[in-house]
Amino acid sequence: MPDILGIRGYDYVEFYVGSAKMVAYWYAKSLGMNITGFSGPETGVRDRISYYLTKNNLKIVITSAVQPSTYDIFGFVNRHGDGVKRWAIEVDDVEKTFNYATQNGAVMVQRPHKLEDKHGYVMEAAIRLYDDTELVYVNRDNFNHIFRPGYCEPRQELNLEFEETGIIGIDHIVGNVRENEMNLWAGYFNKTMNFDTFIDFKAGDIGTKYSALLSKVVRSKDSVIKNPINEPYVAEKKSQIEEYIEQYYGSGVQHIAIQTEDIVKTIAALRKNGVEFLTVPDTYYDMLRERADLNIDENIDDLQKHKILCDKESTGYLLQLFTKPIGDRPTFFFEFIQRKGAEGFGKGNFQALFESIELDQKLRGNLDKTPEELLPPC
Repeated sequence: MPDILGIRGYDYVEFYVGSAKMVAYWYAKSLGMNITGFSGPETGVRDRISYYLTKNNLKIVITSAVQPSTYDIFGFVNRHGDGVKRWAIEVDDVEKTFNYATQNGAVMVQRPHKLEDKHGYVMEAAIRLYDDTELVYVNRDNFNHIFRPGYCEPRQELNLEFEETGIIGIDHIVGNVRENEMNLWAGYFNKTMNFDTFIDFKAGDIGTKYSALLSKVVRSKDSVIKNPINEPYVAEKKSQIEEYIEQYYGSGVQHIAIQTEDIVKTIAALRKNGVEFLTVPDTYYDMLRERADLNIDENIDDLQKHKILCDKESTGYLLQLFTKPIGDRPTFFFEFIQRKGAEGFGKGNFQALFESIELDQKLRGNLDKTPEELLPPC
């Protein structure tokens, strides 16, 4: 079904962090991205520094404050740690999309406005999402330079050595919200963005004997935007969603899924670049080998070697793997995904992810409702 709002797809994601240079270098080295733009005092932006990284259709902005008065960035990082402040979707007409959203209940952050310099102009507007997160509408059809006005080429040429990762762009963005907020935010997307609820994981679908979650996936009419929303579900012990909300100090983006066309090569390269992934037990692959309905192109031995998850749906199958949290707090992480006809999210993989995160959660002493007193491992 066509999208009446002219949504083209995901555009960029912006992180607020404590040290933009250090984080940008990690993204460049570990994910194999290119630092293609820079914004800061040298480009006329006095209060913050931003690095613009790209790889094919993937666009990431890393921003930190350079002045004590930049309270919005300092406040965000102090409260949440490094995390996603805003993510953007590209649209045909920013004003039209913004007006539709606000007329249907979206909370305005910034009205449509023009960012302009000698290279042309970019149109942007923003609405509020969960807690401190923002959704930006952007159109840069009339701009022919780096990212947006205020950005120039990097100040120094970087010759970082890394394995080619083959990552392409964003597949989906996942939010974690408080108990009883999932339906609210799913409805918010559906009403303000003309989205539909695509998948609904109910009580008992995803969980272990200790903890569980609820999840809904909302998507645009043409499926170019897909946003799962998770909330904790009452169980014996603390769920990973509860841990996220405690450590992040609120609702926010849990992870971003990045597309690849060859996940075996991508994961092998990412591991060589130093990216840490969640552990998948060998018994998982023993079960894969026993599935008579699993007709896939890949060799299961290769999947086992790189600990890649595989799940089959009626329209095809998908391959996934999830990193460990990339910062010091156990909050944000990445997913890497290859779709082979499958449009969903793999209930079996979702369950495997939940169990794997729970193992790490136990090591951190955060599985029980009250933190465990752990002896040092060494």
